[in-house]
Amino acid sequence: MADEIVSTEAAPHILLQPLAAPSILGLYGFAGATFIVAAHMAGWYGGARTDLYLFPFAALFGGLAQFLAGMWAYHARDGLATAIHGMWGAFWMAYGILNLLFATGTLIKPDGAFVAFGYWFIPLAAITAAGMWAASSENRALTAVLAFLAFGSTLAAIGLIGGYSDVIRAGGWLFIISAICAYYTATALMLRASTGRSVLPLGKTAQARLTPAIAPGMGEPGVIHGQ
Repeated sequence: MADEIVSTEAAPHILLQPLAAPSILGLYGFAGATFIVAAHMAGWYGGARTDLYLFPFAALFGGLAQFLAGMWAYHARDGLATAIHGMWGAFWMAYGILNLLFATGTLIKPDGAFVAFGYWFIPLAAITAAGMWAASSENRALTAVLAFLAFGSTLAAIGLIGGYSDVIRAGGWLFIISAICAYYTATALMLRASTGRSVLPLGKTAQARLTPAIAPGMGEPGVIHGQ
């Protein structure tokens, strides 16, 4: 009778990356920074110097944390999240630097129209609108975040360039709605990761439901596509 062959090799393990969905942090960072700044834009609170008290939080939570989430989304091969978190994270860091320059007296914030700052929102609106288009093939929750964000950016550009305070205030309201939608989406992702099931619906499209759970790339076994 042939001797039994006993294998001394350990059982193989497949490690899946990323370990957590980067957009949980990215969307929370965006929601927090956008809400506090947009509430000021909408006239809920504050005065002329309120931005100087807001920018450290916006620059770190909305800027640095969200930008890092965008880079981690790149590792997850999620092009949409990479573009949106990377772009808006960079915006919030730039917003922080701009207000730091105001605080130190290096630059003087203009009264009325703020044309240079208003032009920031033109590419932001255009790229966010493209992201909204892309998100429409994935899930409706993220599409709503980007839709209100794109429209809010458009109004912010018009209001700041033309010096229209009512338009700026309307843009602030749209940013607040976008922040609320982002909070909902991030919470839905976090609950799904924690419980292993869908607790809050994300409104996934039929195309997204057909995407395989694991889509390994060339030379990258075990890497999960998307989040």
